[in-house]
Amino acid sequence: MVGQRTALALIVVLLSVLPPTPQARAQDYPSRSVKVIVPFGAGGPADVTARQIGSILQENFGQPFIIENRTGAGGVIGTQEVVKSPPDGYTLLMMSNTQTANESLAPQRKYELMRDLAPIAPVNYSDLVIVIHPSVPARTLQEFIALAKSQPGKLNYASSGQGTPYHMAGELFKAMAGIDVVHVPYRNSGEARSGVIGGQVQMMIDAVPAMAPNVAENQVRALATTGKARSSVLPNVPTVIEAGIAGYEATIWLGLMAPAGTPRPIIDKINAAVNAVAKRPDILKLWTQQGVVPLSMLPDEFDKFLRGDIVKWADVVKKFEKPQ
Repeated sequence: MVGQRTALALIVVLLSVLPPTPQARAQDYPSRSVKVIVPFGAGGPADVTARQIGSILQENFGQPFIIENRTGAGGVIGTQEVVKSPPDGYTLLMMSNTQTANESLAPQRKYELMRDLAPIAPVNYSDLVIVIHPSVPARTLQEFIALAKSQPGKLNYASSGQGTPYHMAGELFKAMAGIDVVHVPYRNSGEARSGVIGGQVQMMIDAVPAMAPNVAENQVRALATTGKARSSVLPNVPTVIEAGIAGYEATIWLGLMAPAGTPRPIIDKINAAVNAVAKRPDILKLWTQQGVVPLSMLPDEFDKFLRGDIVKWADVVKKFEKPQ
């Protein structure tokens, strides 16, 4: 009897020092603040969306969701920081198609997206808009293309860095339009935006929600949007397809990832919370007004989406990208 009691006591002690199961960790998650790394500048779509999502998750979970902007190297620096973080759900990455393009464009990176990070959920996407400074003598996209063809290498366009959706959309546009326009990478989208508004560069392809206010104030001239259909925010602006470049389409989408090895129950818990945010009437109304469309997928569906996007941009890079 004494031996049985001793054995039971030993089992109780061992159970008390064993690490909690993933299910138990997920039930308690989050028990402290969560850091969301945004590898892009303040004020851009990723930063704005991260703060919207973070605020609601903080409400729902009762723990702070702290947004940190870690810019540099076209999103590589911030992504690398998340890769090196503990896989416990307390460091997340707000990412975009920049990360999928970087799989082909950024050989200097020390990580592989689908090996070192775990997909959680997509968040939303928006169309882009091609804008020019008002001093550029072109009123339509075809007029701008004609101007660029008459002055090869003389005009330039801004982006927030190599591999960003604005850069890739620009290179795709150049290739499909048959023009030579020089890429001018800035450190972030805010600086790139200021560059075209200030006339330091002639053109930029930017997210509709970010650039629409500048179009409304006549600080830039909108030539075309990049979706399959016209933007509800800029209904008088034709699509690139309508303007004569068949098959052209480009968007910016955003999503969340975590370090590889993060327990699946925690990933599922965050996924459910993010998908619920996208269904909230107040968020849907706000995003609709901004021209933003919610995305909702399970982690495995997002994994498949990411792998497809990597292949898509690898093909674009192989066919169209030139060293910067």
